[in-house]
Amino acid sequence: MPIGKGQWKEKVLHYFGEGKDGAMPQANLIFDAAGNLYGTTSAGGAHGLKCGTEQWGTVFQLTFGGDGQWKETLLYSFSGPPDGNLPEGSLTFDGAGNLYGTTVAGGVYDAGAIFEITP
Repeated sequence: MPIGKGQWKEKVLHYFGEGKDGAMPQANLIFDAAGNLYGTTSAGGAHGLKCGTEQWGTVFQLTFGGDGQWKETLLYSFSGPPDGNLPEGSLTFDGAGNLYGTTVAGGVYDAGAIFEITP
């Protein structure tokens, strides 16, 4: 946020851990019409914790609350092949509110996937 005279101040909106909420966000964030932020992490997620293997990444939403804080909601945890994994690109919306993105690994041939997430 600008603080005057060409200077900017940083405000952290969310800290990722190494657990279920994701880790290592790498892509740009996108907004919806209500001002919520959406993005991906290339690591973390719920499935790796269950099976003792790698964690495959997540799709998340950040919503600004009345208390002035941003709250993360995990929309999807990738589960590894044959599901896509390691999403590293930005997301995009269609007119119906579905989210689309890509992964660099996973899929049937472990060569990536294009995915859709529906509300």
